[in-house]
Amino acid sequence: MDKENYKSGFVALIGRPNVGKSTLLNAIIGQKVAIMSDKPQTTRNKIHGVYTTDEAQIVFIDTPGIHKPKHRLGEFMSKIAENTLNEVDLTLFLVNAEEEIGKGDRYIIERLKKVNQPVFLVINKIDKVHPDQLLPIIDSYRNELQFAEVIPISALNRNNVDTLVYEIITRLHEGPKYYPDDQVTDHPEHFIVAEMIREKVLHLTREEIPHSVAVTIEQMKSREEQNIIDIHATIIVERSSQKGIIIGKQGDMLKEIGTRARKDIEMMLGNKVFLELWVKVEKDWRNRGKILREFGFNQQDY
Repeated sequence: MDKENYKSGFVALIGRPNVGKSTLLNAIIGQKVAIMSDKPQTTRNKIHGVYTTDEAQIVFIDTPGIHKPKHRLGEFMSKIAENTLNEVDLTLFLVNAEEEIGKGDRYIIERLKKVNQPVFLVINKIDKVHPDQLLPIIDSYRNELQFAEVIPISALNRNNVDTLVYEIITRLHEGPKYYPDDQVTDHPEHFIVAEMIREKVLHLTREEIPHSVAVTIEQMKSREEQNIIDIHATIIVERSSQKGIIIGKQGDMLKEIGTRARKDIEMMLGNKVFLELWVKVEKDWRNRGKILREFGFNQQDY
């Protein structure tokens, strides 16, 4: 590694909910650091994903999708996303190739106009549209803002993702290596484990569950002289009816959530895991400041 010419920087992923920001982050890093779901507003915290080569290090920040807030948690999520734009060296504005430019996109673009750093337009899900449709999509966004680069991709299929990474690196300045070569995120293991459990809840439960679920890790410790990690976690919901859905008939749903989450956790930790899950009701927790702070949503950020 030539330290004198080494490049590094921070790059934000911004866009409306469900445009594929987490999928793109995971595709670039090469493993799961952000949870993925087909339901909007999956990401609640800034996820720092670290991509390192011999020439450069990119620290990606996957923000919550910008949307009109409906509760205090929503306000927190939107504020995080907007504040991130002022903290980075480059911003990737992700849009969905299947959808025409809309009010939500223009809302974000108005905020991007105030950003001094380069902004890339990244058109995701190009595998879902005919190539002839791309040019009108590009033109519609270019009429709103002059982007530093416009790069069509499919994050799910990794189409053009390497080109995107190359273009990012060309825009970065010389800088230090912030993280060790083998580190892919700066979040503690507790956070990642909780996110993996929450992902399985999002995948397996019906529409009334996703936005009102949180996961807390009560205990995570290794058994002495055994290659096993004991994890006790609590799934938080807002209503008793939601608790029943997550537990399922004779506990079947909770068991399936635990089984799927345990496989991901074991892969990440490289250890056998004993995972015990509980479900707890905290009424209207998304509007309660004390509860939000306990779950890691710091109110001073908005």
